[in-house]
Amino acid sequence: MHYRAIIRILGLLVALFSVTMIPPAIVSLIYQDGSGLPFFLAFILCILTGCAFWYPNRMHRKDLRAKEGFLIVVLFWSVLASFGAIPFILLEQPSMSVTDAFFESFSGLTTTGATVIEGIDFLPHSVQFYRQQLQWLGGMGIIVLAVAILPILGVGGMQLYRAETPGPVKDSKMTPRIADTAKHLWYIYLSLTTACTVAYWLAGMNWFDAICHSFSTIAIGGFSTHDASLGYFNSPMVNAICAVFLLIAALNFSLHYAAASGRNIKGYWQDPELKAFLFIQAALILVCFMVLVMHNQFSTAEEALDQAVIQAVSISTTAGFATTDFANWPSFLPILLIFSSFIGGCAGSTGGGLKVIRVYLLFLQGKREIDRLIHPKAVYSVKLGERAMPDRVVEAVWGFFSAYAIVFVVIMIGLIATGLDNITAFTATAATLNNLGPGLGSVAGTFADVSDGGKWLLVVAMLFGRLEIFSLLVLFSPTFWRG
Repeated sequence: MHYRAIIRILGLLVALFSVTMIPPAIVSLIYQDGSGLPFFLAFILCILTGCAFWYPNRMHRKDLRAKEGFLIVVLFWSVLASFGAIPFILLEQPSMSVTDAFFESFSGLTTTGATVIEGIDFLPHSVQFYRQQLQWLGGMGIIVLAVAILPILGVGGMQLYRAETPGPVKDSKMTPRIADTAKHLWYIYLSLTTACTVAYWLAGMNWFDAICHSFSTIAIGGFSTHDASLGYFNSPMVNAICAVFLLIAALNFSLHYAAASGRNIKGYWQDPELKAFLFIQAALILVCFMVLVMHNQFSTAEEALDQAVIQAVSISTTAGFATTDFANWPSFLPILLIFSSFIGGCAGSTGGGLKVIRVYLLFLQGKREIDRLIHPKAVYSVKLGERAMPDRVVEAVWGFFSAYAIVFVVIMIGLIATGLDNITAFTATAATLNNLGPGLGSVAGTFADVSDGGKWLLVVAMLFGRLEIFSLLVLFSPTFWRG
């Protein structure tokens, strides 16, 4: 294990992260909210610490193996989110404990969207912006950004990319060089953010709210500058724009790249995962709409459709934006929406959850087993479109699902042990492990009432969800540390 090379890279990335403290400090100057000093101090601390990591190890340039890539990714997200908590600790408004500061920072950077802050409307503009910025940076993965703009890292970058990119198949690249791949991903990401910002502004948001909400929309994060989230605007047009861009951001970014490069716009309609994703979304919206109309939850069918679309898309893609208190919706809808977050977005997207491709492969594998029971001597294969999937991929999906279930149960039992009721513990675990945000019970609004021990457990759940279980679990294997 090349520890000094790892520390060198980590130092460079922490120094890079220090730059992200400058925009909220500028926002503080613009709005004269008096909260610029904590961000300036955080900038100084980050850049000094990063240089302290990098300088003694600057000559240690080694080719990274896969195991070092996983370790860097885990360390990077853990260390980066920890440094991201510094402004929250130093701020006078809101006044936060160390635990709450870490929770908010990890929630932002992992695009979970759970919060412990009450009175978001009254926060300084710089703090509101910083929370949204954390989600935007975490949405695509700062590792990819760093590989794209820091050739000084001295590594090919594929190991980092494979450890960071979500989804079951991680051996393909969209361009010959990983740095080019990362750059193209960020160009697309930035373009979508810009388009979303303009759309929000045209729908009636001011520029500040439009920029902030575009950050958390494209990142599928769910943070807002208002306690009422999107419900603050009370606008069907805002809801529609949010739903459209959430759906776009929840698609595999390799499809966006293929379309943007002019190579294959038909790839959207030929992708089996996208078809499954759209089918799930349509079915979920239809069920929510029908139940809301049957129970006369809203005064008109148009309002019921508006709320059904935005809440179904928001929760199922793991964004967690709110336009109404869906926890009080009739019948089984609240639980249905929470369970929909287990599926999440497509592989290679900014969404959380198990990912559509994994759920689809699990469904196909289950169908194959039923067919085998009926025709024991027949040979069946799991096909994704026209392509037969190797058994190794199917086994990996089952392994991921098993590990996910075990992590989920352990964290949920731990939360119950801290004093949470069963519904709150279950939905809080789902909300953080799926990087969703809101839950039910006492965490339907904020997580402020969760004990400190419970919050640290949920921080671990956020990391597991963001790193897709195995990237973190692999560090607990003795074999990983040998050689």
